Amino acid sequence: MPYKDDQIILIIVTGTALLLLLGFFMVGFLLLFQKKQNKNRIEKVELQASFKQELLKTRIEIQEETLNYVSRELHDNITQVLSFIKLNLGLLGNKLPDPEKTKLNDNRELVAQTITDLRNLSKSLSFEHISALGLVKTLELEAIRINKSGLINMELSVDGEAYSLGEQRELVLFRIFQEALNNALKHADAANLKIGLYYNTQMFNLTIQDDGVGFQPELLNDKSGSGLRNMTNRAGLIGAEAVISSSPKQGCTIKLSLNPLVQEIYANGTHSNSPG
Repeated sequence: MPYKDDQIILIIVTGTALLLLLGFFMVGFLLLFQKKQNKNRIEKVELQASFKQELLKTRIEIQEETLNYVSRELHDNITQVLSFIKLNLGLLGNKLPDPEKTKLNDNRELVAQTITDLRNLSKSLSFEHISALGLVKTLELEAIRINKSGLINMELSVDGEAYSLGEQRELVLFRIFQEALNNALKHADAANLKIGLYYNTQMFNLTIQDDGVGFQPELLNDKSGSGLRNMTNRAGLIGAEAVISSSPKQGCTIKLSLNPLVQEIYANGTHSNSPG
């Protein structure tokens, strides 16, 4: 009888052990399956984010190519035609009596001013021009051009010792400025635009502030706020964080923060953007 009891106990113990092993196996399998699912989910999200980033990058590159083409057309063709018209007006003026000559010279001066404005506009569209001058100098020239136009008063301030952020980063920052300027003129009806650049070895900040009519924060998620989303998307490409704040009749403020030591996604593998 004791022998049979021992057999029963052995069977029970063995069965229990097998059930525990089976349970551990099932739990381990489920955990492994869950881990693989999570990994696949993360990889899918990363692939989607990477695809969106590459799509945005490609779109911006196409925009830059278009702007460079327009810049070349303005500089090489349209300004050349206007220069020819200006020359002909000068030759024609020599054959006219003084009253008509004065009127013609006035028109000739308007053509000359148009040529100058188009050349300045051409430079602001050209990547090569921005790359050669750098962000600070380009913004200084833009401030002079914009203030001369009388459309809006632009004030630029630079805090800290300026250094190169890299060609691609500075181009993207300048395009963000142009988008903000366009919004201030087209939508905000602003009279003043303040641009602040802050340079530090650990952080770069760009602040763009207008005194326009402002907008509801919900516009950032609306289709009509595509210009605002463009700025945040462009900022993301260079590893910058963009914060846009506004309220009706309070103007709009755009703050971009960028760690100059962090390599941006937009980069092409070569960098000369270490702070000096």
